[in-house]
Amino acid sequence: MTAPLNLRADAESLAAPLPALLAEAEHLASTVLLGDHGRRRAGVGDTFWQYRPAQPTDAARSIDWRRSARSDSNFVQDKEWQIAQSILLWVDQAASMGFQSGDLPSKGNRARMLGLATAILLIRGGERVGLTGLRLPPRRGEAQIMQMAQILSEDSDHDYGAPETQGMLPHSRALFISDFLGDIAPVEEALLRAADRGVRGALLQVLDPQEEDFPFDGRTIFTSMTGALEHETLKAGDLKQRYLDRLAERKDRLTHLARTTGWQFQTHHTGQPATTALLWLYGALERRT
Repeated sequence: MTAPLNLRADAESLAAPLPALLAEAEHLASTVLLGDHGRRRAGVGDTFWQYRPAQPTDAARSIDWRRSARSDSNFVQDKEWQIAQSILLWVDQAASMGFQSGDLPSKGNRARMLGLATAILLIRGGERVGLTGLRLPPRRGEAQIMQMAQILSEDSDHDYGAPETQGMLPHSRALFISDFLGDIAPVEEALLRAADRGVRGALLQVLDPQEEDFPFDGRTIFTSMTGALEHETLKAGDLKQRYLDRLAERKDRLTHLARTTGWQFQTHHTGQPATTALLWLYGALERRT
């Protein structure tokens, strides 16, 4: 049986990243002033969009008599279309996302913050947001944000992550955030399955600037974040062009995959402002492709 002191220490250690992640995501979301979460389409909702002349088919109770009194015609209020939808997030928590250079945040920290900040904006806009898989189905509310932050604070011991498609509802939306540097086959399979269900969404590739520049030369030992993979070379500079070509090929493949499945794709570097990526994510998830 675990001693109470040890149990408390383990619990505090587990919970330690949670307040920081939540605070960072809250701050990031608060810097993006997006207003009400509307679709700018007439329909069922509470947010006023525009006035339009009353039609014979409009009920008398729908006429805005105050606005109509200022003219010779009757007017009704159109409302924004605000039917809540389900959005599912997958944020890569594998070991490769732990890479960072210099004083920059790790890819994993940036990915988790962006995923959680996006969820905060969507949930507070009335949407149902959850995580892929069956662990956290889409819901609204502050409690959902707390549970999401707790799950996103966990780490995986795999070198590279793969998106999940379990729990995806037909015609919902989804967001996958990863470095997408592992095997591309699971990513392709996940997007094709999602497309078969009418799911549309966004892929955000998060990379460290060092992974774009490959500033290595001479004798270098490349080791995966788990230590399971290792490669030593005496002439790292000779590998640069081949590496950059493969990275460009991977981006092209992801771009093509997103285009053919009706998704959006973007690359974000940890040296760039997080707000730029958050605005792109929000806009990508708003597109009704």
